[in-house]
Amino acid sequence: MTRIKVNGTTLGIESFGDERAPLVLLAGGTTMLSWPDGLCERLAAGGRRVVRYDLRDSGESETVDPQAPAYTLRSLAADAAALVDALGGGPAHLAGIGVGGMVAQVAVLDHPGAFSALTLVGTRPVAPGPVDADLPEHDPATMRRLFARPVPDWADRAAVAGFAAAGAEVLGNDPAAARATAARIWDRTPGTAAPVHLANQIGLVFSRLDCTPRWRGRLPEVAVPALVVHGARDPFFPVGNGEALAREIPGARLLVLPEASTALPAAAVGEVAGAMLSLS
Repeated sequence: MTRIKVNGTTLGIESFGDERAPLVLLAGGTTMLSWPDGLCERLAAGGRRVVRYDLRDSGESETVDPQAPAYTLRSLAADAAALVDALGGGPAHLAGIGVGGMVAQVAVLDHPGAFSALTLVGTRPVAPGPVDADLPEHDPATMRRLFARPVPDWADRAAVAGFAAAGAEVLGNDPAAARATAARIWDRTPGTAAPVHLANQIGLVFSRLDCTPRWRGRLPEVAVPALVVHGARDPFFPVGNGEALAREIPGARLLVLPEASTALPAAAVGEVAGAMLSLS
């Protein structure tokens, strides 16, 4: 684990594998721990240099004010391209999960020379907020249950981990895995301020981020091999969002994980790694 200054900010990164191998860059959603250790290790064992990183205002990356971010989605996309340049070994295979998938789409469109392949996991082709009429919205019943829960005391590590585990149960993810990941995220979160924990634990900074202009209409411009991975049981970004991405990105492969929701389950790591390795 280390930090690197790019594009006017400092990003936290963690590397796996041979530094001389082709680069796979994993954009957090919002923290790097959205990407399971096992997937990083499988990709590295497949002959790749894997670097996962925290987006701004999360994890080991520079945290300023998650309630009023002074950057945009385009800034985050530029961060990814600048990180490839700083790490060397580009062009890179870029992968984004959740809101990190939005960053990855824009990065490949705005900085095509920096990237050789694209993987999108559990994301959609529009920004947070109202969706296009042809895209499925968040499942209302699940969202009511998810957001009706009282927030924990952010200074209490065990309470935060328990909150994450209960949320995972609502979403259909593995509660034990979510508890462990939330505790690791808590350990990497500077201070106990609620906005900072919200940015780290649930990515709430994205609700305040300027994501204009729209990019969905540009998806046919993606000119690199692409993989779209989506959980069949995802109630947050239902699978129709992944299907739309795969239709609109030329030649994209769609991999639907029948037992997955919003997180990548341990049982699917081998299949996802294999699909990613086949791109480049």
